[in-house]
Amino acid sequence: MNGIASVAATVAAVMGLPAVKHTAPENGEVCALARERFQGQNADRVLLYNPDAVALWLYAKYGALFDGALRVSDLAMPMMSVMPSVTPVCFASMYTGLAPIDHGIQSYTKPVLRVPTLFDALLAAGKRVALVSTAGDSISMIFLERKMDYYIYDTVDEVNRKAHELVRNDAHDVIVVYNGNYDTTMHKFGPESDEAMAQLRRNIDDYAALVEAAKVHWAAHNVCYGFLPDHGCHEIDGGCGSHGLDMPEDMNVIHFYGFLAAQPR
Repeated sequence: MNGIASVAATVAAVMGLPAVKHTAPENGEVCALARERFQGQNADRVLLYNPDAVALWLYAKYGALFDGALRVSDLAMPMMSVMPSVTPVCFASMYTGLAPIDHGIQSYTKPVLRVPTLFDALLAAGKRVALVSTAGDSISMIFLERKMDYYIYDTVDEVNRKAHELVRNDAHDVIVVYNGNYDTTMHKFGPESDEAMAQLRRNIDDYAALVEAAKVHWAAHNVCYGFLPDHGCHEIDGGCGSHGLDMPEDMNVIHFYGFLAAQPR
């Protein structure tokens, strides 16, 4: 099973950029399909949708719920997270390609990363990067102090409206969108509660809507996109949800990837 740390090198590879040295290797299946779809060319637009806590077991148990994601994606892949399986540690590994001991975030803390990240590689190559997230969340904090565009809002609705605006405007090469609403809700009510499942359904619908927007507004580009959660979750005493343990429920997640080849002008 591939690990979430493969994301950094995979995105770099599909965009034709060299991977950061000493990082996890790219996902060969994703890269091979990208080469096929783009006829050997590189992706010039990337949309990375990061929901929080979407476990592989949820996909296995509630497969029909994910139909919207499957419909717009080309690959559905189990992925292994990192330990401890908490948000800042996981997203640091996802976007550096490094193990926690190497990138330095090994607990639920949110320092600005000082090691090279995918975003640094993109910026060095002249790519325009936008990060759209909610205030106080890990993605909003650990990748700060870089010359990219940060759009930080109070609500998921605002985040997703901005993400659609950015796709329409077509002024960025890479857009990263974080939605933490399933994670927040499952912590309070439990992973399979009606409340949490409604938010999971919303994550899937919001991902599919962004992909449909990319089909319209990025039709002139080779586009790679993904639904890339950080870790899973499990139920604890009292019916609440949690994560952070070295157990399949927390460590195994589902990732989706898709590709849109540029349409003739």
